[in-house]
Amino acid sequence: MNDKVLFVDDESNVLDSYRRSLRKILSVQTALSGQEALQIMETEGPFSVIVSDMQMPGMNGVEFLARARQQAPDTVRIMLTGNADQQTAIDAVNTGDVFRFLNKPCEPKVMAKALYAAVSQYRLITAEKELLEKTLTGSIGVLSDVLSMVNPEAFGKTNRIKRLVGSVAAQLQLDDIWQYETMASLSQVGCVILPEALLSKHAKGIEFNEEEKQLFDQQASVGADLLSKIPRLQEIANCVQYQGKNFDGSGVPFDSVSADEVPLGARILKIVLDFDTYQTRGLDTKECLAQIDANQNWYDPEVLQAFQTVINGETNTGTISVGIRNLKESMVLAEDVCTTAGLLVLSKGLEVSAFVIERLVMFSRSGMLPDKVLVYPPEPVEKEPDSK
Repeated sequence: MNDKVLFVDDESNVLDSYRRSLRKILSVQTALSGQEALQIMETEGPFSVIVSDMQMPGMNGVEFLARARQQAPDTVRIMLTGNADQQTAIDAVNTGDVFRFLNKPCEPKVMAKALYAAVSQYRLITAEKELLEKTLTGSIGVLSDVLSMVNPEAFGKTNRIKRLVGSVAAQLQLDDIWQYETMASLSQVGCVILPEALLSKHAKGIEFNEEEKQLFDQQASVGADLLSKIPRLQEIANCVQYQGKNFDGSGVPFDSVSADEVPLGARILKIVLDFDTYQTRGLDTKECLAQIDANQNWYDPEVLQAFQTVINGETNTGTISVGIRNLKESMVLAEDVCTTAGLLVLSKGLEVSAFVIERLVMFSRSGMLPDKVLVYPPEPVEKEPDSK
């Protein structure tokens, strides 16, 4: 019985009847008020289904289910009431996004049937979310790791910007941060059309001729076209399409879209990509921020403020030197990792994954890498003692 159901009613005898009739098929918990139910949801959730009475003192069923929806949007909600007027039903559906509306008293068979349907709906919601969040992003993460190893200069950018994009989205208090991180991971897929020499030229800040500029400007639209063919990635494709678009309407693509018409994800990508470009050209953090400040009209003011907050916070975070075999996932490289011959293996800003650690250990065994690397720790970590 992994599916938990929370019943909310101010009549204890009604709650007792639910426990008795349903205890063999579902895990049932109860609350005598909306406020108590919200606390239970916080400490003992998630719940597959919530069944709430309408008439309760302090907080009625519509008010409670609206707050429950904000707190646990995936939980399926059922309204139970003895006052089945039309307006109550409309409010319950529109405000609380109610899945079923049942009359009180409700026969056990009718309640059980509604709960089975609600649990099935919850499983569909969570299964789809797990598919999108874990399977899709996990596959993209593996692909990104492989590509960064094959061509670190071209595809290492996606790993560097993913972390920053996620941090800016979190600073803006956006929902579904994983979607913005996925967008960042896929933002450079259009670079497959670009010669390596052209990417190297861009990284060094060498001016393009007209033909090279036209080719480089096409990479975002090529990436967007590829992603638009993948189910459920249309919004991400649109953000990738507009990653070079400035807030004032200038930039690529050359159309009339500007300001809030530019997708929010693209506005975040724009500032993060510009910052990363300045960094790869050898500017320090202060100089990168000065370049961005000099072109404030290119950026959404709210996104710019969130970005500055994130960068200033990172600037105040200390780095540590860690042995390659002691690297942990979620650490972030604070400098480029190069072989003893000077060949770039991983770029600064890459978030360490299990795949990255495995490859670094392999290089280390062959004596091609230094013993330690400089990283930003995910949380406070004691420095390793220097070997003597």
